[in-house]
Order: sequence, then structure tokens, then C-alpha cells
Amino acid sequence: MTIFDAHCDVLSKLLEHPQLDFGHEQDLLDVTLERMQKSGIGFQNFAVYLPEKYAGEFRYVLESIDLFHEKVLASGPIHFIRSKEDLEYAEKNGLTGALLSLEGVDALQGNLAYVRILHHLGVRSIGITWNYANWAADGVMESRRAGLTEKGRQLIQECNRLGMILDVSHLSEKAFWELLSLSAKPLIASHSNAGKICPRRRNLSDEQIGSIIRADGVIGVTFVPPFVHAEEPVTMDRLLAHIDHICSLGGRRHIGLGSDFDGIREKIVGLEHAGKYHDLVNLLQKHYSEEDVEGFICGNWYRFYLKHLPAAT
Repeated sequence: MTIFDAHCDVLSKLLEHPQLDFGHEQDLLDVTLERMQKSGIGFQNFAVYLPEKYAGEFRYVLESIDLFHEKVLASGPIHFIRSKEDLEYAEKNGLTGALLSLEGVDALQGNLAYVRILHHLGVRSIGITWNYANWAADGVMESRRAGLTEKGRQLIQECNRLGMILDVSHLSEKAFWELLSLSAKPLIASHSNAGKICPRRRNLSDEQIGSIIRADGVIGVTFVPPFVHAEEPVTMDRLLAHIDHICSLGGRRHIGLGSDFDGIREKIVGLEHAGKYHDLVNLLQKHYSEEDVEGFICGNWYRFYLKHLPAAT
């Protein structure tokens, strides 16, 4: 079965350690081409996330995109997904597809021209914040828990105009609801779990999950152990409670995967890197129908992106 993973942080590791080899399995990277091929990862979304020492400087966003081309795309038969046609071409020809996203708009410095530049460069989704506040909004860990700024509202409008997909993972709850009311496009949560199952601020409330479902968005169940279960060690079967709960809210066709590999230090037992997806698929097949499993691991994300990516120009 093909895997579609909506979020990994390989590019931030490559930015800090450009000598790393993405093509071959190694301990320093969770996601490599070799591991993707081993697990049958057909589509991987690569997030541009700037570590703190690079935050706020747009040139490092551009350097991250350069690394995507020079390290990721150049490592083997990987097809850059920028349009519906790219997505279909990769699927029909059995190619590994790679998408680009931005996690946190800090480095855009409130300049909407930078948003347009990123769209020209193939970035197709944007997470407005990481955990804390920036010029556009408050993140989920910001103590004041405010919403969008005026500049943030302008960002939403421009993303809608461009067709840029908006990602609510890491966003404060107030900003979440403001974004939902402002955006004319469906939202995604690329890497978030159910707060009812594991009460963490980074996880989504039932009301948030329901609103994403009603808006025809997708939620990427994430592998970050503290967002899966409160007590360690965290095993793969703990993910099932989150999937069951989202399904109970009507989300069977709105569940995907968003590992957050290479953005996490702790790992789920048996799911330590991208080469171990087979065990997760086997576990899912014991509890859900083949149709549901195909939707969770690939189909739901694929349908969403096929609908919302731009047509080729």
C-alpha cells in the first residue's frame, strides 16, 4: 500500500547539517529516500521549518528550498508535486512524490510578496505559526492565547487568492476559529491528534475536529509520543484510540498521517523512522477495513490534494 505522509522536518536537519546524505539510510535522519522506498511512501510533504537560530530570515527559507532540490529531489526518482497533474503523473507512473510546505511564517516578515514568491517556487501549504507568536498570529503555546493580527488576516486573504492550503497545526485556538471564519478554502491539520484522547494544547478539541471535517479538510494523525499518550513508552496501538475517536466524530474520510519525523526526539516504539511503516499498516489492517486503511494511509490526503492543488500552468 502507498503511504502519504503530510509532514516531516528533514529540511531543517539538512539546513543545520548540509553534509547529511538524504539518499541512504542513516541514524541522523528519520526520513531518507531508502527508507521511503522500503516502506512504500509514495508521497511525502517536506516542511520548511527554520530552527531558532535561523528564524526570521527569509534567505534561510530559500536555502531550505534549495536543499530540497539539491539533496532531496536530486537523490533519486522523486517527482516534485506542484499541481494536480504532477500528483496524477506520480501516482500513475509509480513515482515517489514530494511536496513543499512552510511551517511558521515568521521569516516572511509580514511581506506578502514573499508568500507569492514561495507559491512560484512550489510551496503549496502554509502553517501560520509554530508554537509561539509571530507577526501573523499566536501559536498554541503563547500564554496570551490571542488570535490573528491584521497582517495575519491579510495573509489569509492572499493565501486564499493564490490557492495556498492553510494548516492549523500549532495555531492558537482563538486564531483557529478566526481562520476558519475568514478562509474560503478548507483547512488541514497536517500533524495533530485528538485532545479528548490525549489532553495537550497541541492536540485538537472535538469542536475543532468537527469543524475541519465539516469543511472537508484532513487531519494528519501524528507520531509525537507526548501527543499520543501521556505515559511512556508509547506503542503504536495508542494511535488507534485517536483514529477511533476522529472516526466517531464522522472523520473516517478525513484522517491521514502526519508523522513529524525528523522534528521529534522521542519515538513511538516500533515506529522509530520512516522505514517502519509496514508494521503500522499491518496493525491498522487488523482493526479496520481495507478501504478505511487505504484512506488513512494515503487516499484521504490524495483526494484532498487532487481537489485543492492548482492546475498546471
